[in-house]
Amino acid sequence: MRQVSLEEIKDMAENCRESIWEQAKAYGREPKIYLHWTAGHYGQYYLNDYHIAIDYDGSIYVEHDLDEVLAHTYRRNTGAVGITLACCVGATSDDLGSEPPTAEQIEVMAQVITVVADGLWLTIDKDHVMTHGEAADNEDGIYPHDPYGPKSTCERWDLEYLGTSESPSFNPYATNGSRGGDVLRGKAIWYHNQGV
Repeated sequence: MRQVSLEEIKDMAENCRESIWEQAKAYGREPKIYLHWTAGHYGQYYLNDYHIAIDYDGSIYVEHDLDEVLAHTYRRNTGAVGITLACCVGATSDDLGSEPPTAEQIEVMAQVITVVADGLWLTIDKDHVMTHGEAADNEDGIYPHDPYGPKSTCERWDLEYLGTSESPSFNPYATNGSRGGDVLRGKAIWYHNQGV
């Protein structure tokens, strides 16, 4: 495991771009970026499951190349990059627990989305960047499994809400941009437009 910068993450994405695209094409789609939380403590990274982990202070950690197939998102791991926040132990749909996402984690996740998407030549939209909850409910129109997200069984609902003023509560049917994925993609687009 090593701590890395945003520039190093972008270099990693650029270096794996061709491999990741080939993996995704084998499944008839473009690459994906999936956003998670570990449901563990700050400082617990689970880097055998996720490519990139972000701690409470915004520090970024990696252990594997971005084109390695890891276990982050059920039946969606090939040609995909898994990014996680180390947080949310004990979270429920009513309360994000004693270690919720920090402001630093949220902003750095948006920046990491930006540099990974740029490195892979991906548009920052729901077709390419999804929370685990959105992916679990097949919100991109790809159906590799039965739905198991916040709109169905709620087995996986990572980042459905962030516990911030922009995304205050669990509401998977919200259309006002307050879902966690909408907020994170919006921030990532802002950072992209700022040249991050």
